[in-house]
Amino acid sequence: MTVSIPQALPAHLGWRLLALVYDLFPVLALVFAGSAAMLLLRGGIPVEPGSAGAYGEAVWLWTLCGAYFVISWQRGGQTLGMRPWRLRVVDAHGQRAGWPALATRYALATVPAIVGIELFALLPGIERLLPFWIGAAIAAAGPLWSLLDREGQSLYDRFAGTRFVRLATP
Repeated sequence: MTVSIPQALPAHLGWRLLALVYDLFPVLALVFAGSAAMLLLRGGIPVEPGSAGAYGEAVWLWTLCGAYFVISWQRGGQTLGMRPWRLRVVDAHGQRAGWPALATRYALATVPAIVGIELFALLPGIERLLPFWIGAAIAAAGPLWSLLDREGQSLYDRFAGTRFVRLATP
């Protein structure tokens, strides 16, 4: 789908956050369903926190959520949370973005925060919740960058070659 630049402007941070709040609901449903499927596969036995199984389940849930975002962006440029606000992910030319760019976008938006949480959790004597606050700060840096960027792009959009735009009213 082609989106001409005059009809689509960079989405402001507020629109991005509204879409994120809306997308929380389908993502929560996916996490619950994915966790239930893993629990059934293990015969109802939960994983031990910090075990290889717990990390495996985290990777599974990250992949499941990534599939929701990447497939939604690829099929129509929008997730469920983006539709009410006329938001869309496109490539640098306003065309439908490809799989590699969308997967890169998702990875760049999520992996730095996850790595930050894991690395700071390894530090001895650190307060239990501090790594999560640091991870949240790292995750917030990507979209907050759009306030400083001359084209209104987030860090991960800039590196992935995608744009997050708001379509003009029809």
